[in-house]
Amino acid sequence: MFQVRIHGRGGQGVVTAAEMLSIAAFLEGRHAQAFPSFGSERTGAPVVAFCRIDDKEIRLREPVREPDALIIQDPTLLHQVDVFGGLARDGYVLINTSRTFEAIGVGELARTLRAERLCTVPATELALQHVGRPVPNVALLGGFAAVSGRISLDSVAAAVREKFGGDVAEGNVAAARAAYEYVRNEMREASHAQAD
Repeated sequence: MFQVRIHGRGGQGVVTAAEMLSIAAFLEGRHAQAFPSFGSERTGAPVVAFCRIDDKEIRLREPVREPDALIIQDPTLLHQVDVFGGLARDGYVLINTSRTFEAIGVGELARTLRAERLCTVPATELALQHVGRPVPNVALLGGFAAVSGRISLDSVAAAVREKFGGDVAEGNVAAARAAYEYVRNEMREASHAQAD
């Protein structure tokens, strides 16, 4: 089973991201489950959502305490909430920022994890550019497809089109594609840097 925990703030589409990730996995013929951590979901308050993906039926119902992947929609949470709690040493981390792990104050932690599974992407900027709103969730799903390889970009696009319609769907698909390409480029550059 592959478990994802998504951290963000109310109004950033955290719960919707988990739902679309599960739809993308379902469209690929896998079992999936998505649910939020209930609490105050007022705009700006910290919100957590979870997604599980497996090839067989999922019976667990508790929150994801030991994630295989983290998607962090709001980097201001990095020093307010234990977003990295329980993360597997070989886990994936995708953070919505254009800054490096060092610059956002988590360089020491990043050095204990596998560098090829860590990435940042300016998802809010991509959402503004393609959707016209600062909602990073779908762009981050595109970036997640690139960094993890656990779902395809085509499945993310299909899930977005199932959830939204018209221009909103197409703008979000464009943001997801842009994030996917951004992350792939970042990963290529990182692998070249390691080879040198």
